[in-house]
Amino acid sequence: MEKIAEGFDVFIHDGDKAVAAVRQVRAGEIVIYVENAGDFTVPRSAIKDVHDDKVVLDGGKLDAALRSAIGHAHFREDPSV
Repeated sequence: MEKIAEGFDVFIHDGDKAVAAVRQVRAGEIVIYVENAGDFTVPRSAIKDVHDDKVVLDGGKLDAALRSAIGHAHFREDPSV
């Protein structure tokens, strides 16, 4: 697995639209920013893969609040842009 760095995009499924960005890398966890919801702490055990400056999470290992935030991450985007 590639080393995680601040600024990496975060995905639930590789190839989908990014749902967040890495804000901080800590021992045993990362902090991600989800648009329209703020910062969330994600344990390393919930990281499925890291490659090409992308972090892919295991959706089944995320808490309900983070899953809900991810589900609403792109609601305010203008689809015409």
